[in-house]
Amino acid sequence: MKQAEIVVIGGGPAGLCAAMSAAKSGAGVLIIDRNKSLGGQLVKQTHMFFGSEKQYASTRGIDIPEILLKELAKYKDKVEIKTNSTAVGFYEDGVITVLEKEDKYYKVEPKAVVVATGAYEKFLSFPNNDLPGIYGAGAVQTLMNVHGVKPGNRVLMVGAGNIGLIVSYQLMQAGVKVAAILDAAPKIGGYLVHASKIRRMGVPILTSHTVKEAIGKDFLEKAVVCKVDEKFNPIPGTEITFDVDVMCISVGLTPLNELLAMRGCRMKYVPQLSGLVPVRDENYETTVENIFVAGDASGVEEASAAMVEGYLAGLCAAAKIGYKPDDFYERRKDYMNQLNNLRSGPAARHILAGLDQIRR
Repeated sequence: MKQAEIVVIGGGPAGLCAAMSAAKSGAGVLIIDRNKSLGGQLVKQTHMFFGSEKQYASTRGIDIPEILLKELAKYKDKVEIKTNSTAVGFYEDGVITVLEKEDKYYKVEPKAVVVATGAYEKFLSFPNNDLPGIYGAGAVQTLMNVHGVKPGNRVLMVGAGNIGLIVSYQLMQAGVKVAAILDAAPKIGGYLVHASKIRRMGVPILTSHTVKEAIGKDFLEKAVVCKVDEKFNPIPGTEITFDVDVMCISVGLTPLNELLAMRGCRMKYVPQLSGLVPVRDENYETTVENIFVAGDASGVEEASAAMVEGYLAGLCAAAKIGYKPDDFYERRKDYMNQLNNLRSGPAARHILAGLDQIRR
């Protein structure tokens, strides 16, 4: 049995910031991440961040992990990192089971835990949605921005949220033709600045449209879309066919928090936060003492907010096990103010409405 003071599950933006914050307070930290390197989704995000200087505004996502890891290295005597490791169980006695490199299995007994496992992509149901050439947006970003591989030559983007708009622009930067972007909602969900770049490049954005079917024998060859009414029912006679070899699905994310449910944390379905999320207090502590959550696992939001939630959860987790720094209240207030500022615009109203439902 391996002992640890604080275990951070997930080495993305929230997890790295949680580890850094806890280590800065003096606590020993063990980071567990299933990937071979840390950074989470940041390693594939070539666009520049919004927010403020504290959340690395005007810095490309792919550059942020290096910044965070350099900061984390200041506390190398306090931090242990386990990559290629997957937390596969979290039990009532507080023990975490870990599978490392697919052949080594061991147990960890922590004093406190920060779960920062992120989210996974939603998908759509339509005929032939399993044809080769149909990807989630995250897979397309991985192919292009991590491995340098074009997914195809002509793409239909499904989803006009920020991810769909940003990935569409990245595809065009890579020389891929984007035939159209469609969204079932009557209005786009992403920021106008992203949509404006797309429209200036001549790409149509079709709202109130959905995918009717994919066509192809061994791979995607065509996509048929149609208009939907106010109840999202297809409208007959409105079909449009696109000759494409790639369909990119970007219809949202779902919090990845099964470990929290397994541990016995109280969960609640909150649509504004994209699904089932753990009930927690303002310190991001769940209903199980010394179990904290941060980032998309607590409700899907921007990476800027995930980082600040990580700082806050790491600080409070360290304090709960006896590492309460002299500047605890000052740091806690600063993190809360940062979150409030990030959620001050009209685009964040649904986040605030969701948070009201899960405060315990």
